[in-house]
Amino acid sequence: MRFHHIRAPLTAILFSGVAATLLVFGTGLAEAQEWHTSSSLVGGSKYGENFQHYDYVNPDAPKGGTLNTTVLGTFDSFNPYIVQGTPASGLAEFGGGLLYDTLMEQATDEGSVSHPLVAEAYKYPDDFSSATFRLDPDARWHDGQPITVDDVIWSFGVLKANSPMYNRYYENVTEAVKISDREVEFRFDQKGNRELPKIMGDLVVLPKHWWEGTDAKGKKRDITRPTLEAPLGSAAYRIKSFKPGQEIIWERVPDYWGAKLPVKIGRENFDQRRYRYFLDNNAAWQAFTKGGFKDIHSENSARRWMTAYDFPAVKAGDVIKKEFVSNARANMQGFVLNTRRPLFQDRRVRQALSYAFDFDTMNRTQSFGLNTRITSYFMGGDFASRGLPAGKELEILEQYRDKLPPEVFTKEFALPRFDNPQAERKILRDAVALFKEAGWEIRNGRMVNAETGQPFSFEILDFSQDSGPTISPFIEMLRKIGVTVTHRIVDTSQFVNRVNDFDYDVITQVLQQSDSPGNEQRDYWSTRAADTPGSRNYSGIKDPVIDALVDRVIFATDREDLIAATRALDRVLLWNYYVVPQFTRPNLWVAYWNKFGMPDKQPEYIGADVESWWIDPEKEKALAAKYQSAQ
Repeated sequence: MRFHHIRAPLTAILFSGVAATLLVFGTGLAEAQEWHTSSSLVGGSKYGENFQHYDYVNPDAPKGGTLNTTVLGTFDSFNPYIVQGTPASGLAEFGGGLLYDTLMEQATDEGSVSHPLVAEAYKYPDDFSSATFRLDPDARWHDGQPITVDDVIWSFGVLKANSPMYNRYYENVTEAVKISDREVEFRFDQKGNRELPKIMGDLVVLPKHWWEGTDAKGKKRDITRPTLEAPLGSAAYRIKSFKPGQEIIWERVPDYWGAKLPVKIGRENFDQRRYRYFLDNNAAWQAFTKGGFKDIHSENSARRWMTAYDFPAVKAGDVIKKEFVSNARANMQGFVLNTRRPLFQDRRVRQALSYAFDFDTMNRTQSFGLNTRITSYFMGGDFASRGLPAGKELEILEQYRDKLPPEVFTKEFALPRFDNPQAERKILRDAVALFKEAGWEIRNGRMVNAETGQPFSFEILDFSQDSGPTISPFIEMLRKIGVTVTHRIVDTSQFVNRVNDFDYDVITQVLQQSDSPGNEQRDYWSTRAADTPGSRNYSGIKDPVIDALVDRVIFATDREDLIAATRALDRVLLWNYYVVPQFTRPNLWVAYWNKFGMPDKQPEYIGADVESWWIDPEKEKALAAKYQSAQ
């Protein structure tokens, strides 16, 4: 699978006896137990054996300059792999972020493809019971020490013990064993998990000798606790300086060991990356318009994209708006209903709440018709359920017929449309009827429990004022049927802590998916994840059928079987109404200060690879002179 928030080598000369690409889901098993360089879950990498660099990059891109970014909130830790603390920008809870390299790196221009990084090759047996990685002998930490098999084994152990995300991702991995000074084998407790050998390459490698050492005061470091001591890393950047909660500056490592590997050539071109923190989103936006605080802005608001880019720098041509094509899968974005709360444990109540979200009016009046309603957890590809279940998908679902909503088999899933003046009255009437079936009724204009008189009211927890235009119409629509909703905005740290502890009624979340679903589904939907602080089972789902369908996805026998199992899972999730789906759009909207050079094309899979951009010193100098007072 692919986590899109990850920014996470293969030498240019391939040695004899190494296959170029491992096919996991394809026409057949590709030469099991041979060493392989690149891997794919959906077919061979387009680069084959002659992978010199990504075909969209400028291999001679100049290095230099500073990339400025604003961040909402604060930070108090440089350890992103534990539940406690708020990590600084540049670190990642999954993957290595700017600081650490992973065994392999997910490709930027192909879905479900990885290329070597710390590991130069890997292999696996034909029953998928293990995976062995061979480390690149040139891989080094920033202190010059080699990255070792012991580092890999130690990293696997501490991550699985302390990170809910890694724990679910590698649930079927029992141990990491040293085979030789350069080879490490991961052993699995079940056979047939076809994705698992490939995604072991996503393992971030941490420096055992540093974390088990002592700090400047002689105190032993502790990987299980937050820290503001800048950690030793291995990737292209290291922490240069920071002000806790206010600013962090990263600098490019001049002798980075992997700089000439194919996945790195023409990328990671900025000498410095400065992140400055703002507590208010409007202040951060104003900082972008003034210049010098944020160089690239990814726009999520259709209203702002269409109406707010009239400030002086845009008119002068110093800020450029650009739309990038992205064919990666659309993600589920919606109001997540926390079923740990008794209020949301009845499916009919969740369905009624979903009915009250008027996407059509919002899209027409606020978003210029630019958004698309989300209708699947795996929208935009082969894995989205459609029509009525048939074929292998139906066979899978039939095993659980008596435990599933009957609509799973009789109706195509669809959300109501507010597409005519009469629609609102009918839809809200249907929502009230669902509430009534679940034991709620309207008294004196308020929705109350028919037996206890308890009002139906809840809170939407948030950290940004930007979501107001989406949340306010939802609140107003629910008010019409007597449901009281409040919108509470808290600071980023409080939001993160409350989400990690599942201390909320409703939140807005993006549930990222890929074009090869697999082991990560446990972290989203499984019963075990529901009670694990920091997991992504935000809805608190505890359903044996969903547990079984998740396993069915993970242990799919081939691509066709994976599609059928994922569609079955998608259909059951949809008909249980755990999320009130919002909207998506096909392309990326980006505004940037005109200080960059960039390749003629960008990877259409992710839309834009900022790592392939570089700073034009003449443009940067001209902007600095023109907007000096703002900087």
